[in-house]
Amino acid sequence: MEEAEVERATVRTEYQTMRWIAAAFLLVLSAGVLAMADPDQQEPQVVAVWPGKPAGDDAATIGEEKWLDPRPGDKWKKWVTNVTRPTLTIYRPPKEKDNGAAALICPGGGYHALMWDLEGEEVAAWLNSLGVTGIILKYRCPRRPGDMLGVPAPGPLKDAQRAVSLVRSRAAEWKIDPNRIGMIGFSAGGHLVDATATNFGQRSYEPIDAVDKVSCRPDFGIMAYSGYFFPPALQKLSPTVRVIPDAPPLFFVHAMDDPVKGSEVENSIMFGLALKQAGSAVELHIYDRGGHGFGVRQDGGPCSPWTKGCAAWLERCGMLR
Repeated sequence: MEEAEVERATVRTEYQTMRWIAAAFLLVLSAGVLAMADPDQQEPQVVAVWPGKPAGDDAATIGEEKWLDPRPGDKWKKWVTNVTRPTLTIYRPPKEKDNGAAALICPGGGYHALMWDLEGEEVAAWLNSLGVTGIILKYRCPRRPGDMLGVPAPGPLKDAQRAVSLVRSRAAEWKIDPNRIGMIGFSAGGHLVDATATNFGQRSYEPIDAVDKVSCRPDFGIMAYSGYFFPPALQKLSPTVRVIPDAPPLFFVHAMDDPVKGSEVENSIMFGLALKQAGSAVELHIYDRGGHGFGVRQDGGPCSPWTKGCAAWLERCGMLR
């Protein structure tokens, strides 16, 4: 064999050897990554709220569901609208922390869209840290043709009532305590929480199956910088919520300087006081400043401590046992 051919053969052999070594290294590395991965970590389960077309909805003119691009300076990056097929996205806590409680999460967005990350996924992560299953409710939006502007749309309440019943009907399957299923909502989502918590005596739609025979009363409600309770133009409580003595325990949080029209601090103060006078259990946290849309982020803002106070309240209510 010529010297040049010997050299080429040697190079080929060394190259093949290097490929075998690299392949072996990648195989070992992959095995190590799999070994370090959490075996219980799974993609969140997504469940349809309705078996078919949502009750009382005409979505023909809404168009396809779409995710909106964030605007410069927005606190959120995920914003979804044109929801015609409501769903539940279920985030489970680690098995060693799971205490059996669950909370439906209602993101805000003025009943126009849903802030999916700031008031959805981040809230689920916070609930999971408490051992609570977080379930994001993707309720229908925006308002449908014929819905009045400036007042809550009727469709989301139907979705929320159905969602509470659905979670409770599958509590055994999902290893959830049927007596510890609450709700947490932000801005318009906070209104949806209280509308559900005070209108459980009558469904806003005709029952369609066995799920609707299960109670739609949440076991607790948490509302952050909510609106629509006390419209300034009316100077009285909205007919979309009720003042009743047997509402579930309710927790309100708001900032005095909330600048969003329709979500002024008076909404939480006036409605909270009315519920207290009626005999319902209410806790109200008001901060001197903090604006609107602070979510559950621990960013050092004036309202950041509210989550600790809320966790203590849930403990006192027996929801974290």
